[in-house]
Amino acid sequence: MGKGKLDLLQGTLDLMVLRTLDALGPLHGCGIARRIEQVSGDEVLLNQGTIYASLVRLQQRGWISAEWGTSDNNRKANFYSSTKQGRKQLTRDAAYWARLSTVMGRVLAFETEGGDK
Repeated sequence: MGKGKLDLLQGTLDLMVLRTLDALGPLHGCGIARRIEQVSGDEVLLNQGTIYASLVRLQQRGWISAEWGTSDNNRKANFYSSTKQGRKQLTRDAAYWARLSTVMGRVLAFETEGGDK
């Protein structure tokens, strides 16, 4: 893994989408992608196919809903919102990733038996 943009692990994009919708309310796909990119400090760049695959997956699971509306540039767009089921999933997934990142931090900070890192 080099210094380029980050490759997302399985499930992380769905969690980012759920968190973004939970924090900001209804957004269209492009708005969700731009917000994730902004919050990541542009470490994560999302193309249209990637974000929409996540949105379809989340909608099929019942974790988000969609409603047609008009975007800021006066175009028709689907605006996505998290559902009650999606907010419950967000809580579960966020707890899982917090545990996993804590464990990874411990493992990466682990010193060798000789005390060298």
